[in-house]
Parts: sequence; structure tokens; C-alpha cells
Amino acid sequence: MKELILIIGSKGQLGQCLSSQLDKTYYEVIYTSRKEINIANLGATKVKIININPSIVINASAYSDVDKAEENKQAAELINHLAVANIANTCKEVGCWLIHISSDYVFDGNNNQPYREMDITNPKSIYGKSKLEGEYAIQASGCKYLILRTAWLFSEYGNNFMKTMLKLGASHDNLSVVGDQFGCPTYAQDIAKAIVRILDYLPDQNIIGVYHFCGDEQCSWFQFSHEIFKQAKEFGFLIPSNLQSISSKEYPALAARPSYSVLDSNKCFEVFGIEPSDWKLGIVSVLRKL
Repeated sequence: MKELILIIGSKGQLGQCLSSQLDKTYYEVIYTSRKEINIANLGATKVKIININPSIVINASAYSDVDKAEENKQAAELINHLAVANIANTCKEVGCWLIHISSDYVFDGNNNQPYREMDITNPKSIYGKSKLEGEYAIQASGCKYLILRTAWLFSEYGNNFMKTMLKLGASHDNLSVVGDQFGCPTYAQDIAKAIVRILDYLPDQNIIGVYHFCGDEQCSWFQFSHEIFKQAKEFGFLIPSNLQSISSKEYPALAARPSYSVLDSNKCFEVFGIEPSDWKLGIVSVLRKL
């Protein structure tokens, strides 16, 4: 009998990438968007998961607007913490696995070397705090889980930094991008492929835990945008004539961002043999699809 996978958050960029990757496998998959499972409704979510009775739940949903979370703390707390706790507790009751996507923003950015899974967390924003509380809730539930922390997701789907840059580049001759925040861009198709690879390991409960998966090379937002426009030019996209690096102080935002949120993905390679995301290749893949 095929294992049944329930995807929660199927309309987001990672959810759509999971659809692209899982459609090539032998798994039976049920894709649910907010219309089918609104995780903010805790009671209804629990009933639906129990009725579906999956072998694996992949939670790709989140309150991901970092700045809006500062003004909508209750909404971020509900979606990223309380709803995640509800899903984890239900997975424990059903006896199924939970694969949950978390964030590099659980760290404060004060490191000078890539963050490992066991490093101390200290989020600076409401978003980061709510994501960390979600992690704690999963670990406290007693369910079989994998928490995948990732960073700077981009793809051909949804709203993301790369698509925003392409849109701005087509309409602005001069662009300024923050150059003093560093992380690792991650092509969402790559993390979807990583999740599919991980599925083969799930019978082994020794793999329960937290993992990092992100891009293979650190950069700043400015360097990321520079690479986007460099490749976009080759594909005939309109790009700005002048791209300028500015400091975080020159681009004020409601939420504090970690200045250095580079993740170490070695554990993911050691346990699953999964290489980090080649984000420069990912940019080319997105441009081809757009």
C-alpha cells in the first residue's frame, strides 16, 4: 500500500514545488490549501488530519511576512506556534510523521560562522520568536518529526525576493539593496527535492530532530540581487542601469533582521547525503521558467 502524504500549505511557493517533485514519485499525496485546511481553525484542522489519517504530514504553511508580524503578533503566534502545536499533537495522536519548515530567523545573527543545529537560538523579531515557539511545540508533542530550517527561499512561484527584484528592475533604472545582511539563498525546488529524498529515511526514528538546508554559498541581499540581474540580462530581461549597495540603517524596516543568518547544512549531507542548494543554478532555472 502506498504511503499517504498530507501537504498543508500547497499554494505557497514551497507547496507548489513539493507538488512538482512528489508528482514524480509513487507516494499518494493529498494537497490542501487554506481553503481545505485552515490551520488557524485548530479544531477543524485536528478533525481533518484524523479523518485523512496520513502516514506523513508536511507543513509548508506559515505566517511569513516578517514586518507585518510586528504589528500582528497574535496572527503570527497563532499560525507559527499554536497551529503548529495543534498539528504536532494531532500527528502524535495519529502516529504519523511531521516534516515542518522553520527559519534562519530563529538566530540573532551575531555569529561569525555558519549556524549549526545545536547553536543557541535568540530571535530578534516577532516572526522569528513565533517560528522558534513552533519548533519547541513540535519537540514537546512527542510526535515523530523533522524540522527543516531554511533561508531566503525563492522560486518561480508566489512572491519572493527574486521575483520582486525582476519586477523592480523592469521599471526602475536605479535600485538600492541592503548589503550588510548575509544569508544563503535557497531555491525552493531544491528543498522540495531534499524533502522527497528524506522520505525514504522516515521509518528510522533515529533521524528525528532539527536540520538545516539552504544555499551552498553565502551572500548579501545586494550580492544576491547582483547575481539575479547578471543572469537576467542573459535571458533578455530588463535590468537597472545602476545597482547600489546600502546599509540596513538606510533601509529601515519594522522587524529587526539578523545581520548574519548563514546556516550550516553539513548535518543534512551527513545523514541524508543531500548537497546544499546551488542557488545560482536555481536563479537560471527560475529565469527559464519565467
